[in-house]
Amino acid sequence: MKNPIIAGFSPDPSICRVGKDYYLVNSSFSYFPGVPIYHSYDLENWEFIGNILNRESQLPLKEVTHSNGIFAPTIRYHKGKFHLITTNVSHGGTFIVTADLPTGPWSEPHYLPTEGIDPSLFFDENGHSYYLGTRPSRKGLHYEGNWEIWIQEIDLDTFELLGVSTTIWQGALRNVIWPEGPHLYRRGEYYYLLIAEGGTGDNHAITVARSKEIDDWYQGNPRNPILTHRHLGKEYPIQNVGHGDLVETADGEWFLVCLGQRPVKGASNLGRETFLANVVWENDWPVINPGLGHLVCSEEFENQNEVYDFKKGKPDCALFLRNPFEENYVFQQDGLDLILAKETVADLSTISYLGFRQKTFFYRLQTEVTFQPVQLLEEAGLLILQSDSASIRLVLRLESEGLLIQVRKISIEGEEVLASRKISAKIVKLEIQQENQELSFYFTESAEISVLLISGVDSRFLSTEYAGGFVGNTFGVYGSSNGRASSTRALFKNLTISELEV
Repeated sequence: MKNPIIAGFSPDPSICRVGKDYYLVNSSFSYFPGVPIYHSYDLENWEFIGNILNRESQLPLKEVTHSNGIFAPTIRYHKGKFHLITTNVSHGGTFIVTADLPTGPWSEPHYLPTEGIDPSLFFDENGHSYYLGTRPSRKGLHYEGNWEIWIQEIDLDTFELLGVSTTIWQGALRNVIWPEGPHLYRRGEYYYLLIAEGGTGDNHAITVARSKEIDDWYQGNPRNPILTHRHLGKEYPIQNVGHGDLVETADGEWFLVCLGQRPVKGASNLGRETFLANVVWENDWPVINPGLGHLVCSEEFENQNEVYDFKKGKPDCALFLRNPFEENYVFQQDGLDLILAKETVADLSTISYLGFRQKTFFYRLQTEVTFQPVQLLEEAGLLILQSDSASIRLVLRLESEGLLIQVRKISIEGEEVLASRKISAKIVKLEIQQENQELSFYFTESAEISVLLISGVDSRFLSTEYAGGFVGNTFGVYGSSNGRASSTRALFKNLTISELEV
């Protein structure tokens, strides 16, 4: 089995089947457009087909920190219509969007007066629809993470909650923390409630409970957790496994999608990724990867070979940080004309940045940029981004001594220049290589040979373990005037991501 099925920054997967087609979505946090959607016929090979939230009216992200914004979407299909429910924890709260086709157009948000996060929908056989979520315990918060799973009927014509909300489970462990990500299913005489608990770190787990009544108290599986890696130790290649969703095939087989992380030297730069597992039913309980009980990575090396020709316009999978200033991105016959924003990568604001998800620890990132800065501190080049407090960039930058090429690092300790050299060319090829957790930075002036600026830069600071948060890395092209109003442009011909030989 191929694993992960979606590599790089693809947390909180949710899945649904329509006939023989499968559709999967992930959290997107502060990136725009939001909630990527993928399609598959076999559950292992997935094609990106768009983003569900592609308008600012659907996805306001003003001044959102990297690990806020869109949390834990759920996708479901019912009576000819797709439903996506999620929470913008920064602006507006929980909402539903709908569409007739998975590629859209998706509706404007229908906001719900609910509390908590991680919403889900369930369509019962009797024609009733239900909302599920997680919220602080109604009995009082006796410790951090003392939350509960609740359910309430919902009218999806008026988008109103009906009747009263009912607490149905708090999780499997005594004094459980962060019971979240609830999904409900009907199989046989039972309703099954699948959740994550234990927090999103190394105690993350998937547990399950069942009930014969939809809004009664759910009884936990005595074998919980049904999937966790908390007992496998820090050296196991997949860590922090949890937050899953079940799907039944047209042939009656069952599978689980869930998140996990693949750290290298103790750091998970790629963030949380999407994995797949087999499911069988024994004694009316699900068993994950029977005979094994945990996830395994594919033996094949995860490659990332992508060429984005900016002369052809904006790539569909490209990302902006927060809501973009569209006028700063001019795609024309020579490439991407990127107008420098005064905002910097360290600001909680919109920046001039076109990014892509990092999917591997072995890659070469290349671009050619034409740049003639006119004001001091104007810069443009390549950026690897974890958050406003963790990034590294290879840029052309105008300083008092002239045009420089620099490697500039931002970490929780502040900003520092790792390497700097004066150059004269206005057309420069830039290249970043990563191998395991080491970064190397190169540049080429005109047609001359590539020059190594610095190597051996430890990239572990670009990870949740060091910088915090929930996101994985993105990388791409960037420009900033560093606080001054500017109309200066940087012309990027293309962006190439290619695998390194291991």
